[in-house]
Amino acid sequence: MSKYKNTEIVVDDITFDSKAEANYYMQLKWLKDQKQIKDFELQPKFLLQESFKKNGKTFRKIEYTADFKILNLDGSIEIIDIKGFTTPLFSIKQKLFEKKYPHKLTLLTHVKKFGGWIEIDEYKKLKRAEKRKKGDAKQ
Repeated sequence: MSKYKNTEIVVDDITFDSKAEANYYMQLKWLKDQKQIKDFELQPKFLLQESFKKNGKTFRKIEYTADFKILNLDGSIEIIDIKGFTTPLFSIKQKLFEKKYPHKLTLLTHVKKFGGWIEIDEYKKLKRAEKRKKGDAKQ
């Protein structure tokens, strides 16, 4: 069990933090086989801030490890992170990533009710709209 109560799963001798990550990996393999993407990489690391010293104290570097890096057919790069939700720490790392790197960072979750893979921001909007609809129906 991982720190967010996901069950680790092994596919192709690779351990994934969640079933959702493993499923997305399988989808990327299929997309590559179908020549819909050039390639992909697992667990790419991005340096967000170098380590530094101040007043005799050493501060460690800050890194962000995404779930996947996709090289698209047009040469563009997309970074994918599979999330059930975002944490305050991740929100800070996302801001640092967005400032430093030109790549598109996409946060995905899998929700059958909304057709499968969906961007987290879109999912949040749909959930809010559902909540409003339920609130309106009660009145």
